[in-house]
Amino acid sequence: MLDTYRHKVVLIGDGAVGSSFAFSLLQSTNEVDELVLVDRTRSKAVGDAADLADITPLTNPVKIYAGTYEDATDADVVVITAGIPRKPGETRLDLVNKNTTILKSIIEPIVKSGFTGVFVISSNPVDILTTIAQRISGFPKERVIGTGTSLDSMRLRVLLSKKLHLSVNVIDALMLGEHGDTSFAAFNEITVSGKALNTITALSNTDKNEIEKAVHEAGSQIITNKGATFYGIAKCLSYITRAIIENRNLVLPISAPLEGQYGINDLYLGTPAIINSQGIGQVVEYPLTSDEVKKMQQSAEAMHQVLAKIEV
Repeated sequence: MLDTYRHKVVLIGDGAVGSSFAFSLLQSTNEVDELVLVDRTRSKAVGDAADLADITPLTNPVKIYAGTYEDATDADVVVITAGIPRKPGETRLDLVNKNTTILKSIIEPIVKSGFTGVFVISSNPVDILTTIAQRISGFPKERVIGTGTSLDSMRLRVLLSKKLHLSVNVIDALMLGEHGDTSFAAFNEITVSGKALNTITALSNTDKNEIEKAVHEAGSQIITNKGATFYGIAKCLSYITRAIIENRNLVLPISAPLEGQYGINDLYLGTPAIINSQGIGQVVEYPLTSDEVKKMQQSAEAMHQVLAKIEV
């Protein structure tokens, strides 16, 4: 019934990623009946709300409007894409100080509004900003999620499908660690149609290094060609949001809070986790090789070094 309450989502940052996320979310679930767009340029949010409303006769009846931080009071999920985007030649870590200030200006009024739902962060550097968002908000760690290596993992699957001449849909593969240059592929855990990749074909160390390098460079190449990346991360965001509002218990690679897993503490980093209505139902510790554990810890150390220089 139309008057039955479903779910309210508030989007903070209606740029290319945010608007693409909103478009994807409206097409992928019928469990949202209220979508609020918040942007520093209010006219952009007003225009996007009207534009998105045009698709509702072909999708689902959703109330879409431009709002403010106070609209988060009764929201189930707040998605944050706001921040300064990465420029050509700039690393995600270069963005940290600029975007930490922006994040603080967003999180504090949302918490003050009475919001008790789940934060989903995609602003970069996402692992650091998700860690900071949890500290600023004071929320339980399971109620703050970053997109983490979800996009990196999708890029890995695409590259493997091309390398192996297989459909991307039959490949299950994960990138772990930082959403950035220290991420790595868990090659021993890759499956094709449920079968271990190493029982189907053997990838040389050269192949593996080239694939990981291509994943690391994928975002920069897109930015060089078109100025920004947004479709992939927007789809990952809508997939995560849908898993929350539909209580799907999906295992997804995200920025998850590590509390002893892989020997790492007090940090959000890319690893699989079960996503449901409470946010993170459980962090899944992947069975990594000793070399992969070292890579995970090196990735964590790079994040800790940056976090140590930030005042929250």
